[in-house]
Amino acid sequence: MDISTKHLKAFRVLAAEKNFTKAANLCHLTQPALSVLIQNLEQLVGTKLFIRNTRNVVLTPEGLLFEAIADELLQNFENAFTELKQHVSRQTGQVSVAALPSVSVGCLIPVVAKFRQEYPGISVSLFDVSADECLRLVNEKKVDFALTSVVSLHPQLSCEKLCSDSFFLVCSKNHSLASRKKLTHKEVMKYPIIQFAKSTSIRQHLDASFYPEKLVSDMEVFNLSTVAGLVENNIGISIIPEMALFPFIKPSIRAIPLELAIPNRIISLVRVRENAQSVAALTLIDLLKSTFSLNPETSS
Repeated sequence: MDISTKHLKAFRVLAAEKNFTKAANLCHLTQPALSVLIQNLEQLVGTKLFIRNTRNVVLTPEGLLFEAIADELLQNFENAFTELKQHVSRQTGQVSVAALPSVSVGCLIPVVAKFRQEYPGISVSLFDVSADECLRLVNEKKVDFALTSVVSLHPQLSCEKLCSDSFFLVCSKNHSLASRKKLTHKEVMKYPIIQFAKSTSIRQHLDASFYPEKLVSDMEVFNLSTVAGLVENNIGISIIPEMALFPFIKPSIRAIPLELAIPNRIISLVRVRENAQSVAALTLIDLLKSTFSLNPETSS
């Protein structure tokens, strides 16, 4: 059925004015044009909506019923159009992001805080998950984009470098390595290391950097906060990307630059290839890009 808002608005004006001449003037139409528009509407709904006489027009019983329908349709249209305008103007909206825990704690949270300050009407959902889970969420379109380290990429996904970070050995201030200013990967091979789970980007990067050799595992955990607690209490040492050093910045912990065969972990912005994204998602992406471009030491 090809009923347009032009039909509905003309109907409402004529129903209110009960006069074709007055209604035509208010609609900025000629009287014959308004008559044709109303006749076309009546043909579309399949019944007479007005009773016409020489002086005015009145609504038929069906016209009275259609009046309530027209009001509701126009209100729904106005509400939908207003909502769309608010999304486009970034007054409302939502964006969902998957990110590595190390990226979340290291750089994403400050950017999200700035984003929400500038656009308080846009809600942000954050999933801090492993690298494999980041790619799965993007691939299944459960998030708008992901910030992750990419080993292999699904054909339908696009990958854009956002930044990179180097690695540090972290240990208690009482550890024998605490006084060192710099370490090589050969020097840490003999020490048992608190490792991250194999599904994490940190573990994947370290496994590749030490290949064909392997680090000696002291224990295997997943959360950065757990590693920080173990290191602080001199239970073991670990290797952490610079972006994830935040929980380790304590007087009782030392962070020592570590030279690796693959020195930097690349953090990429991953999204579905050729998939249109919302204004809210694009705005957050632009903010992320501008933030990292202003911090070349993080994106080098």
